[in-house]
Amino acid sequence: MRPDKSLSPFEIRLYRHYRLVHGVRIALAFTLTFLLVRLLNVPEGTWPLITLVVVMGPISFWGNVVPRAFERIGGTIFGASVGLIALKLELISLPIMLLWCALAMFICGYLTLGKRPYQALLIGITLSVVVGAPAGDLQIALWRSGDVILGSLLAMLFTSIYPQRAFIHWRIQMATFAHTFTRLSQAGFSPNLVERPRLDKSLHAMLSDVVKMRALIVPASKETHIQKSVFEAIQTVSRNLVCTLELQLNAHWATRESHFVMINAHTLRETQQMTHNTLAALSKALYEGNPSPVAANNARLAEIVGELREIMRQDEGNALHETSIHGYVWLSLELARQLALLSHLICRALRK
Repeated sequence: MRPDKSLSPFEIRLYRHYRLVHGVRIALAFTLTFLLVRLLNVPEGTWPLITLVVVMGPISFWGNVVPRAFERIGGTIFGASVGLIALKLELISLPIMLLWCALAMFICGYLTLGKRPYQALLIGITLSVVVGAPAGDLQIALWRSGDVILGSLLAMLFTSIYPQRAFIHWRIQMATFAHTFTRLSQAGFSPNLVERPRLDKSLHAMLSDVVKMRALIVPASKETHIQKSVFEAIQTVSRNLVCTLELQLNAHWATRESHFVMINAHTLRETQQMTHNTLAALSKALYEGNPSPVAANNARLAEIVGELREIMRQDEGNALHETSIHGYVWLSLELARQLALLSHLICRALRK
């Protein structure tokens, strides 16, 4: 998929209610698969339904379902082969058959802790399904194996119909994060307030939302072929921004005297305004897929970083300067630096 694809209002609305869409998709897929199994009178017809729910149920995004389905097909084929051999061995000797199954389950357990735990687990599951057939009955074993593969293919088919993309969901959540960050920053640093607003719960909720976005990194990377390290870096910077904002609020409201000094400082007010403008540009770029306005803001951000560093150098020899003001300036510098880095990373992701 194109990372810079513009999101329509319908797509945004659809992805904001992705849980409802996911529920409707599974319900329709299950109903149609059930009718198909009944009309074709497929033997062992429960296995396509079980596989469909197992593959589609936990994860709805295209970047997860396709690898999950192929892993299930690969695990099913290998597990079925081992199971068919076990059924043949049972006709020769039950102890040999049990030894063969124990060896297969040992390999399954060993590989479960490796790079493809789901596929390894399916080897054991399919082996259990196949050897559960009557002794020597290869027909039932083959039908069960085929039904599992059929269920996986149907899961891919139903998921491919207007699929949900983890990358689009990530873009919407990042845009929401930028909007929420701006709103809390404006509320916390408003010059119209005489007392510190209570934003602790809102800050913790925003940080929790950032942490939850980590689940989208792997499928989004698979869908767009953007390096996972780019998403990881964006995740880290976003988390750091929230923590910096919280510390900045503490310094801003530390004392009444320093508070009035900071709200009257021209460079600090401009830094806040530029922060809000950059976040608004980021949010718009994430929705529209056009990172050009964000790149244009980076030049002004660099200038502000230089001005803040100059203020820090001037204040180094001032023994009478308030510690809270000095800390606030340093945090403003750090926030601007992190915001410039976030802008660069998001532009890199959208231009891939």
